[in-house]
Amino acid sequence: MSKKNIWTILLILFLGALIGSALGELLAYLIPAGVVKEFFLKSAVARFGPATLNLVILTFTLGFSFKLNVIGIIGIIIAAYLLKWID
Repeated sequence: MSKKNIWTILLILFLGALIGSALGELLAYLIPAGVVKEFFLKSAVARFGPATLNLVILTFTLGFSFKLNVIGIIGIIIAAYLLKWID
């Protein structure tokens, strides 16, 4: 059993969240409106608005938004479970 690199773990968990959230958005078109749809598609959003650093000849603008739904959390749990088979 080998010790896993922290970047490998973070990458796998990020991919699990990404795939799970994408599946959640896809399910939005398949599930009829109602309580079940609201539950699975309820999202938490974390944002870092655009911050601008203006150097006279160069301007940097940085911002990101992280949106995670219930299916995304399930994707993270599945990815964490699958980590034990990844070297």
